[in-house]
Amino acid sequence: MRHPMPLTLLNTSLRYILRHPWQFGLAVLGVALGVAVVVSIDLANDSARRAFLLSTETLTGRATHRIVGGPSGIPEEVYRQLRIDLKVRAAAPLVEGEAVAPDRSGLTLRVLGIDPVVEAPFRPWLAGAPGEGATLDRTSPAQEGCQGFGCYGLLMTRPGAALLSAETAREFGIAGGTRLPLMIGATPVEAEIVGLLEPADDASRRALDGLLIVDVATAQEWMGSVGRLSSIDLIVPEGAAGEALLQRIAATLPPSARIERPEQRSNAIQQMTAAFELNLSALSLLALVVGMFLIYNTMTFSVVQRRTMLGTLRCIGVARRQIFALVLGEALLIGLIGALAGLALGIALGRGLVGLVTQTINDLYFAVTVRSVELSPGVLLKGFALGVAATLGAAAVPATEATLTPPRTVLRRSSYEERIQRAVRTAALVGAALLAVGLGLLAVPGRSLTLSFGGLLALTIGAAALTPLITQGLANIARPATGRAFGLLGRMAARDIVASLSRTSVAVAALMIAVSVTIGVGLMVSSFRTTVERWLENTIRADIFVSAPSARGNRLDSPLPNEAIARIVEAPGIERYRRYRSATIESSVGPLLTIALDVTPADYRVFQWVGAVDEPAVWRAFASGAALISEPLAYRHNLRPGDTLTLLTDRGERQFPIAGVFYDYGSDQGVAMIDLAVYQAWWDDGALSSLGVYVEPGVDVDELVRDLRARMPPGLAVNIVSNRGLRETSMAIFDRTFAITTVLQLLATIVAFIGILSALMALQLERAREMGVLRANGLTPRQLWGLVVGQTGLMGLFAGVLAIPVGVMMAAVLVYVINRRSFGWTLLFELNGALFAQAVAVAVVAALLAGLYPAWRMGRTSPALALREE
Repeated sequence: MRHPMPLTLLNTSLRYILRHPWQFGLAVLGVALGVAVVVSIDLANDSARRAFLLSTETLTGRATHRIVGGPSGIPEEVYRQLRIDLKVRAAAPLVEGEAVAPDRSGLTLRVLGIDPVVEAPFRPWLAGAPGEGATLDRTSPAQEGCQGFGCYGLLMTRPGAALLSAETAREFGIAGGTRLPLMIGATPVEAEIVGLLEPADDASRRALDGLLIVDVATAQEWMGSVGRLSSIDLIVPEGAAGEALLQRIAATLPPSARIERPEQRSNAIQQMTAAFELNLSALSLLALVVGMFLIYNTMTFSVVQRRTMLGTLRCIGVARRQIFALVLGEALLIGLIGALAGLALGIALGRGLVGLVTQTINDLYFAVTVRSVELSPGVLLKGFALGVAATLGAAAVPATEATLTPPRTVLRRSSYEERIQRAVRTAALVGAALLAVGLGLLAVPGRSLTLSFGGLLALTIGAAALTPLITQGLANIARPATGRAFGLLGRMAARDIVASLSRTSVAVAALMIAVSVTIGVGLMVSSFRTTVERWLENTIRADIFVSAPSARGNRLDSPLPNEAIARIVEAPGIERYRRYRSATIESSVGPLLTIALDVTPADYRVFQWVGAVDEPAVWRAFASGAALISEPLAYRHNLRPGDTLTLLTDRGERQFPIAGVFYDYGSDQGVAMIDLAVYQAWWDDGALSSLGVYVEPGVDVDELVRDLRARMPPGLAVNIVSNRGLRETSMAIFDRTFAITTVLQLLATIVAFIGILSALMALQLERAREMGVLRANGLTPRQLWGLVVGQTGLMGLFAGVLAIPVGVMMAAVLVYVINRRSFGWTLLFELNGALFAQAVAVAVVAALLAGLYPAWRMGRTSPALALREE
């Protein structure tokens, strides 16, 4: 007699699901959205990371070591000495840069200058070796008579000849033989596409995407670095012979060059985005947390709705473990279907988010080309496992509740609510304990982001656990006011929230968390924006800013042409100008953006210092060769005034004493500043990156901008913007950086909306008999509709009100702890009343919209049908 029972339970569960498809469907949708957000962010991050690694591998190839130099590169003479004097045959010169194709939707290309004669051992997929990842397309008109190595020979014999990835060419409509106009900084050049590289496998396709290959001499001419190389690749054998060779090479290198392993540089650069990717991943997990509340809601309602049936089953001998398996089995089905749907939705969503992630990386860190989402089995498996685990975890509580309640108690309709009323205080105590744990985790000294996000999660769950008690109190407070405003129906709406606390409190908590995330992230972004705006007002004092175009949003390291500088400084109406040179320099803390600039006493107030400083002493030290460093750099590497920073100069490594630390929000990796005269004394680099122009009193700035632009020769692209234009451009980059957080906020709110819709539909259908009694006693459909909508509106109002303190708490953690540990910035923290009002309005509107369908359905149900027992 024990065997038929599981089949009977299975049929019972299936019948319930078929009779409540909307509830099952909404639960699946909630899981799917939560999983989709996590998967899409992970896919976008992973695609950008893979693209960077593949492009790095393309550039480094099979090199075991690389000789690197300062901003101006390595003298060509070093390569000649390696090949002739030291007889090093496994050496290949490289010139690297970035180019933009203006007439191809701003296509950004990585320019790689190679010597085809010696390239084969290093990057055989570029030198046309068979079976090595890519072959030359010999079908284009540009390659008539071009066979084998002759295709690469064209790079050396034809001016401007270049090879391009076939996939990039197809995507942007570039045929073989095309003459492609390019901008390298402010300099216009023209590339003739003499061949297309056709990848033989998917990895090669991604590695070659956006790569333009030219002869090293062509690259030198384009980059304005004739006689200089970006780096020299080496293949050094293992063992004692290799070490001896490295020592011989190092002994002949000039002070401005050194030997390093390629993976050291790529690892250092990749670590730049680690905090950015972790923050996105943590924010995406909040959507899954909200989805867990939805699952808890759904499974709780399914248990409550079937309490009579479950009590009957218990009375006729069904074991507790079988009831537990019944509820968890339904949850597992929801989790499996929802997770699978979430994977598909996440892939589609990832295709949209990858553009936002890539744009942010390009703006803030380094140039990376990502045109598609690369599906990673690990990411998909992680999303699937999280979805199923979250569903089972959320369903464990109602499943346990269904097994522990005595059958006699289950058969009483009010039993569950009585238990919930008693459990409210226990939940509040648990919530208070979680808040204490969260604060304790945040107080732990160090820079662990895992502990920081763990503390934030504990605070969030703790606030949710306090929600039932606070909701009960708010409903009791609101009842007299709603009664005076709306009469009996108003009092009933507030009373029913307390009477159905098991359902209403969880729905309020889910909506509260979603809205509080919106408030928290919104306050953090608005505080950050205000901080950056004030910083720009203090920093950008020049009336006009002149720079060369850059392929990256906030990097101004492309050199300004001397002709452009001469025409600008000779223009009438200019009082003075400040010169800047930006360059990435090897340092004791890795590749470091270093800015050399002119500073006069009139510019001293531009800098805002971290801590108290003796400003005259700082500027005296700066003029004598000391460095100023930004707050993120000081925070990341535990540097302070009085320490030293080692930079690789063209005269060898030199220690620069640190004179002061200033606030800066242009780079989360940090920046160092030195006097321009000091820079030019230690580096053989006379180029300038930008100019800050101050106009004479009475001169119209906008008119002068137009005049300076008119002075530029045809074809020379130089950015000339006013003070206001530069601020607007900077803020546009800022807004673009945080666009993805807005998308994640919206997705979390959608998940919460589905959760409260599910809760309200189940709640109203659960109260069908009660509503039938009210209809039988004379309540009209319109009044019933008003009662339901009033209740949902109150729930939304409670969620919005509770979201304000929780959102402020989240924002404080994001600003003072997570942001500080992630990026090293000190931000101003400002409250925003408009954001609070908007959040409350969103909560109320979401709740009202979620209550429309249940209200409409209940209003159309006949009293006789509603009074009938199931």
